[in-house]
Amino acid sequence: MAKEKARRADAKAAPGNTAVLDAAHLGDIRGAFGTIGEHETNTPRTWRRRLLALAVIMGPGLIVMVGDNDAGGVSTYAQAGQNYGTSLLWTLVLLIPVLIVNQEMVVRLGAVTGVGHGRLIFERFGRFWGWFAVGDLFVLNFLTIATEFIGISLGAAYFGVTPYLAVPLAGILLIGITVTGRFETWERLMFVILFGNLLIVPLVILSHPNIGQVAHGLVVPSMQGGVTSTGVLLIIAIVGTTVAPWQLFFQQSNVVDKRITPRWIPYERADTVIGAFVVVIGATAIMVAAAFAFNGTLAHGNFVDAGHVAAGIAHYLGSAAGAIFALLLIDASIIGASAVTLATSYAFGDTFGIRHSLHRPWREAKPFYASYTALVALAAALVLIPGAPLGLITTSVQALAGVLLPSASLFLLLLCNDREVLGPWVNRTWLNVLATLILGVLVMLSLILVVSTVFSSVNVPLLLAILSVVMLVALVGITVFTTRGSRARPPDTFEREERETWRMPSLALLTRPVPSRSRLIALYAMRGYLVIAVLLLLVKAVQLGTAH
Repeated sequence: MAKEKARRADAKAAPGNTAVLDAAHLGDIRGAFGTIGEHETNTPRTWRRRLLALAVIMGPGLIVMVGDNDAGGVSTYAQAGQNYGTSLLWTLVLLIPVLIVNQEMVVRLGAVTGVGHGRLIFERFGRFWGWFAVGDLFVLNFLTIATEFIGISLGAAYFGVTPYLAVPLAGILLIGITVTGRFETWERLMFVILFGNLLIVPLVILSHPNIGQVAHGLVVPSMQGGVTSTGVLLIIAIVGTTVAPWQLFFQQSNVVDKRITPRWIPYERADTVIGAFVVVIGATAIMVAAAFAFNGTLAHGNFVDAGHVAAGIAHYLGSAAGAIFALLLIDASIIGASAVTLATSYAFGDTFGIRHSLHRPWREAKPFYASYTALVALAAALVLIPGAPLGLITTSVQALAGVLLPSASLFLLLLCNDREVLGPWVNRTWLNVLATLILGVLVMLSLILVVSTVFSSVNVPLLLAILSVVMLVALVGITVFTTRGSRARPPDTFEREERETWRMPSLALLTRPVPSRSRLIALYAMRGYLVIAVLLLLVKAVQLGTAH
């Protein structure tokens, strides 16, 4: 009864011509650095006013990007630096357009629809596909949160702090910064933690990098020691840890929760682009620091885990450098845990139609905050179980993320071509071609990861070459088909003011699209691949878990 009353209250408070599910998602934009009125226009503006507006809007893009430099990210970038020096830096440069393209699409979806990613999939594809997308996300995100607590325990261990103290304290901190009931307070606290990433500056300085060698690694694709299966798998891990499914769900819901509307999309795009460069610069710095810390030492090429990296850096660069790396690991883990947990709670609210806004205090959104608290508590408890297979959990998360990312990207691409959802904001032809190319690369890397994980003796470089040829042929055909389809679309006749005020109508007013044969083939092919891949990975996980 109470839940029904809350729904009616939200429906009454929200305008009937929008799809917004929670009335708290409507109103003034309240950010860490100020407020923008709900009906304030973005023109005309001086550069000073534009920068002030950007400061208010900034948050979802920067947080989602820096949050991706989490425990798994720090560990993977450090592994690349320790084992391959600066030779894999170029992979990070190539990831900038991938990050921007994927996240820019969810920016438009969030601002134009006012609805989270999970809810859109349920409404436009049906319950079957909705649970396919969201159910997998819940499992992956839970395991990802557990890896963040593993990172916290490894970082704390460097300072001699037991996980039984560090992990619960981190859990309390995560809950405390989220249940304030004020969006702007949460965002300010997140920015405070984000500033911890600046510790990477003294770490890089202490590693005494060779600038010429770093520049060469950034622009010249290579692999120290030649192309090997291990090296290719590490590149896939870099992609998987930098571009993750939870990012799509988090940023779209966070844009909605921050009340960003279409007229402010250019500012949120800028926030996203800035975040993409910040995350890649941070990843580059970690890789560079590890490369020069271990260059020419016995530890070069012998990565174990992030905890050993901290100890190794302390041994070769001094205790101060080791402490900085350990603090970076803890800071990155807290940011990642907060963002991933919130992405899951947002999806929970979308799926079950409950209030899910950081603007609401605990008493008005108990299920939302309770789901967040439960996720943090369960993930922390899993890490503290004596003898828990923490290494297996970390490996499984990377593999699952690689498997699920292509399907998440496919739903994203289809939604961004749905005219009833985005109206004048649908993808342009060139963006569809670029997004399809990115999707093809992600599918190829995902397939290589699954095959190599299950069949360890496979020749990965040869498999990469074969799949690259197949992908290029398929992409040519898809590009031709996409270009022809776009020509058949009626041209946009929206004026600028109409675009800035256009929002998706109430979900109840939309007609669910009739799935075309090509769409069904793509969806079922992706579904079949996902089922087979997950089953194979589960078999491999059981084999690894029972090997001893």
